[in-house]
Amino acid sequence: MEPTTDTLRYRACPLCEAICGLEFRFRGDTLRAIHGDPEDPFSRGHICPKGNAILDLEADPDRLQQPMRRVGADWQPVSWEFAFAEIGRELHAIQSESGRDAVAMYFGNPNVHHFGLGAYVPFLARAVGTRNLYSASSVDQWPHQLVCWQMYGHQWLLPIPDLDQLDTFVMLGANPLASNGSLMTAADVTERLKAIAKRGHLIVVDPRRTETAAIASQHLPIRPASDFCFLLALLTELRRIGPPRLAVYANQLRGFERVLDLIDTLDTDALLAPTGIARADARAVAETLYSATNAAVYGRMGVSTQRFGTVSQYLIQLINLYLGQLDRAGGVLPNEPAFPITGPGTSRGSRGRWQSRVRGLPEVSGELPVAALREEIETPGVGQIRALISVAGNPALSTPDGARLGQAISQLALYVAVDPYLNETTRHAHWILPPPSHLGEDHYDLFFNAFAIRRIARLSQPILPLPAGALPQWQILQGLTHGLQAARGEPHQPWPDPRTVLAQGLAKGSSGLTVADLVLSEHGIDLGPLQPSLLRRLQTESGAIEAAPDFLWQLLQDAVQAWLRGGLAAPTDALQLIGRRHVRSNNSWMHNSERLVKGKPRHQLLMHPEDAASRGIVDGATVQIRSRVGTVQTEVVLSADVRPGVVSLPHGFGHQQDGVRLHRAAHVNGVSCNDLTDPEHLDGGTGNAALNGTPVWVTCADQSA
Repeated sequence: MEPTTDTLRYRACPLCEAICGLEFRFRGDTLRAIHGDPEDPFSRGHICPKGNAILDLEADPDRLQQPMRRVGADWQPVSWEFAFAEIGRELHAIQSESGRDAVAMYFGNPNVHHFGLGAYVPFLARAVGTRNLYSASSVDQWPHQLVCWQMYGHQWLLPIPDLDQLDTFVMLGANPLASNGSLMTAADVTERLKAIAKRGHLIVVDPRRTETAAIASQHLPIRPASDFCFLLALLTELRRIGPPRLAVYANQLRGFERVLDLIDTLDTDALLAPTGIARADARAVAETLYSATNAAVYGRMGVSTQRFGTVSQYLIQLINLYLGQLDRAGGVLPNEPAFPITGPGTSRGSRGRWQSRVRGLPEVSGELPVAALREEIETPGVGQIRALISVAGNPALSTPDGARLGQAISQLALYVAVDPYLNETTRHAHWILPPPSHLGEDHYDLFFNAFAIRRIARLSQPILPLPAGALPQWQILQGLTHGLQAARGEPHQPWPDPRTVLAQGLAKGSSGLTVADLVLSEHGIDLGPLQPSLLRRLQTESGAIEAAPDFLWQLLQDAVQAWLRGGLAAPTDALQLIGRRHVRSNNSWMHNSERLVKGKPRHQLLMHPEDAASRGIVDGATVQIRSRVGTVQTEVVLSADVRPGVVSLPHGFGHQQDGVRLHRAAHVNGVSCNDLTDPEHLDGGTGNAALNGTPVWVTCADQSA
């Protein structure tokens, strides 16, 4: 007899950093619907379109169900045991002949969204033993990490805006209404930001009038990659308005007098010239910040992925420090999660312990910049990369000059992909090892709990059985490791399972929570608001906040000198390219969901009408976009939402490629913006990709033929 009532089960959504609680409605074994969980104390019933798209992911016929080996142009199913043994032998042969660094590894963004990956990839990386480690972090948040390590002694002592108490919030290069928030985990972030605007001031600084700017109290359209000049100008204006509020840090603050001495020498008008922002507007922002009770300045992707990303993130910390809002409830302060990621045994941060072979780019936090991956594959010589292991990544769409990177990957002697799809990168794999649905595994948000605007904890328990023959994510990584160790003749031990790892982590924290507590709390646990903790958790050698550490200070001096030399100007005949996001998408991997891609197309180039008129371009025309490294064609939409001199192309498109098996995405128009971004354009502090502000030349396609 068919069941006539629904069973409700609960998990956190793994598709973005907001980690909303979801209610899964089953009729028997059939998943019928997904809603926001009204009993989740953090998300309180909120759900965005991506949460509902899990229904499409679960029913997706393109998801691979078993390990596959490429034989010529065909894919052959194989057993897990065979795959692990053969891959281990092939990896061992390459490393025996060419050294450990001949094997590279790339970790994509989803690794931090899945406990079975994020908690276990370090085990695999240690076994492989290569210095050629790459990840999505170097097209993302490396500047945040470096600044926190230099100033506070640990890369993850990251101050988080206390959103629910702020009355003034200045936001640069961030669009939470599209991203749902980043390095600021906040479910239903739209309503939280609207509340700030209602009770005070929400000020958005961005080259485009984004969805977030549309609800803000004020939008300042800045020129791309000039953020550090605007932030320095804010500091100079704050200095003129009133003294820094440093009393609470008095015994744990070093070097701030160097900051004051510098800003006393700078001219606000000159600083603002490259930004396109008027002095009166900058002065008003500074006055609003200084007079506010609870205020914060925050910068995200648009700030980090530019030439002066590290300098800009450093200046944001200095402004919050000047205001006395650092480590203060109602300002910015680090989370102290139940499972600590800043305690003993964690990686505090690093830079320059080794360099990339070809360009000499420095290691950061144990990895090399992914902008160097292509040249490390293509350039012959000792140490050349001959094999790649990717875990949940699509760098051919997600990293600079992606088309050429894909071509380089296709020439590797061995490419092993842990991924459920044949995408634009994994189509080149020799082996593909697909993980099962996340609904069949335990999950704990190791990273996003640590970046949340409240102290929260939740264990998402399996709500579907694993299919016959499927392996959990962590066991796939374990199998790869054991296969390599067996080929080397090394002993190997079983890894601890996720609940054991979780129990060990919780025991190191101060919350007193256990796995049993989490099992009994299917809607999650709210441990309360953020509390000041930075000063007692500092891990600098001095035990103080380092306001002017030598490395960051030199970067700032270099940036000021570049500005004084006029080095911020783009080519006069070029436009500056920026990206954009949409709430119905997620980087490069959600275009196979009908629920998310239906509706109006979102792939077009946005261009200001003045720039179009001067080039003879009309709305809807097909245009050619050319950069130093590539050329693409797409349609244009004229919009005053982008400032003159700026064009915007979204990330994650470009699916019409041979060998890709994404039936719905194949019919989604659009080109990859990363066929235009330049791997030579990097943040000077970290080697993070400088995606924003890429010079491009736009013409009518028929004129370019």
